[in-house]
Amino acid sequence: MSYESKHTFASLPQMERGVSKVLGRDPKGNNFLYANGKTVIIRNIDDHTRFVNCVRFSPDGNRFAAAGADGLIIICDGKTGEKISALGGEKAHNGGVYAVSWSPDSSQLISASGDKTVKLWDVSTGTAVTTFNMGNDVMDQQLGCLWQKDHLISVSLSGNINYLDKNNPDKPLRVIKGHSKSVHCVTVHKIDGKSIIFSASHDGHINILSFNDCLQGKGHTNQVNKMVVDQAGQLVSCGMDDTVRFTDTQTKEYSASDVVKMDAQPKCVSIAPGGLTLVVCIDLVVLLKDKKKVFTLEKLDYEPETGAIHPGGTTAAVGGADGKVRLYSVQGNSLKEEGRTLEATGRVTAMAFSHDGAHLAVTDEKKVLRIFTVADDYAIKDDFYGHHAKIVSVAWAPDNEHLATSGMDMMVYIWTISDSDKRLKIPDAHRLHHVTSLAWVDDHTLVTSSYDACVKQWTIMY
Repeated sequence: MSYESKHTFASLPQMERGVSKVLGRDPKGNNFLYANGKTVIIRNIDDHTRFVNCVRFSPDGNRFAAAGADGLIIICDGKTGEKISALGGEKAHNGGVYAVSWSPDSSQLISASGDKTVKLWDVSTGTAVTTFNMGNDVMDQQLGCLWQKDHLISVSLSGNINYLDKNNPDKPLRVIKGHSKSVHCVTVHKIDGKSIIFSASHDGHINILSFNDCLQGKGHTNQVNKMVVDQAGQLVSCGMDDTVRFTDTQTKEYSASDVVKMDAQPKCVSIAPGGLTLVVCIDLVVLLKDKKKVFTLEKLDYEPETGAIHPGGTTAAVGGADGKVRLYSVQGNSLKEEGRTLEATGRVTAMAFSHDGAHLAVTDEKKVLRIFTVADDYAIKDDFYGHHAKIVSVAWAPDNEHLATSGMDMMVYIWTISDSDKRLKIPDAHRLHHVTSLAWVDDHTLVTSSYDACVKQWTIMY
C-alpha cells in the first residue's frame, strides 16, 4: 500500500521576523554593531509612537516602508535610512497597520489594517489610490497582504484570504475561507453525489471546504468536539458550549430551534436510523430521538469517554476511562445495560462500528487498536499495534475492509482487517502536531485534521 498527499487546506500564512541585537550607540544616538571587524551604523527612525509591525524593502531596493500600530506608514531611503515621507500625511489608517506589500515595479504598495480596510498607495505622491472596505465585523480586520504579480491579496482575522478587485473595492474577486484556529474534527457527507468535507475548529467555526463556504448564523461558541451527518442530511455536532446542534446541510445555516442543551459537556456524538443520537458527556450518557432528550444514564460508576451506536440502531457501546466498553441495548426510548463488558487494554479513546455493523473498533491510550466481531458475541478478532503514542481517532473506510487511526505521535495508520500484518503508515501527517480526526471520502481518499489549523486530503493506494 502507498499514499500520496493530494490537497492541503491551510490557515493563515506564517511570517518570519528577524531580530537584531544592538551593541551600543554613537554620540548622535544612532545604534551600532560590529560585523566582520567593522563598525556598522544603524540609523534610528523614531517617527513611530507604537510598535512597528512590518518593514518591507521595495523590489528595486531604493526604498523601504515601515508600518506600525500607530497607523503610520513611513517611507525611507533604502541605502541611508533617511525618512522620505509618511503615506497619507499624519496617518495612513485609523487603526494599526499590520502588513505592507510593494508592487513589482516599486511605484505602489498595499497596506492591511485593523481598521478593516486595505489601501492601495501611490508612493511618489503619498496618497491612497483605492480603499478596499472589507466589512464591519471584528473578524474583518486585515492582518496580512501580498502583491503577487497582478494579484492583490489580503488576509482577514477570520482566516479568509481575499483576492481584491481594483474595479470594485467593496467586493473581493474571490474569498478563500479557512480556519484560523486548530481543527478538532472532520466529517464527510454526500450532497447530490458530491462528497462534502465539513471541518470544525477550536473556536466553534465550521467550514464546508468542498464549497469554500461556512455554516451561517449563530452556532457553537466554543470548540466542536465531534460531528456526524444523520440519515436526514443534518450535521449533528457537539461542542464545549454544552450543546448538540442539528444543522441542515442543504441550507448550511444554523437553526436556533434545533439546539439541545446538555447538562454536562458533551465529548462525542453518534447517530443511528430512526432519529437516534447517542451523546456521551462528562459523567452522563444521553439518548436523543428526533432532536429531543428521551433517556439519560447518570450516577455512573465509571467515567464515560466515547460512544458509538450500531448501524442497526439496536446497540449502544460506551467506552470508559477504566478500559472497559459497556454494551447497552436500545429499547424504544431507553438504554438497558446488557451486562456484557468488553475489555480494552487501557482508557478508551475512540470507537466506531464498521458501516456493515460486522465489527467494532476500539482504540485506547495504550496505543492499541482492538477489533471485535459483533456476530461472534463481540469476540476479539485481532489487535493492531504500531502507534508510538495514544490513539485519538478511528474511522472505517466504506469497504469495511480498511480503517484508519491517528495518534498523538503525528502518524496515521491504514489497517487491513483480513491481514493484521498488512498496514500503511503515514509518518508526520501533520508536522509538529497530532492528527485530531479522520474521515473517508471513498475507499481511496482519506481526510485528516490537526492542531496546525489544516485539513489534508490523501490518496491511498492499496
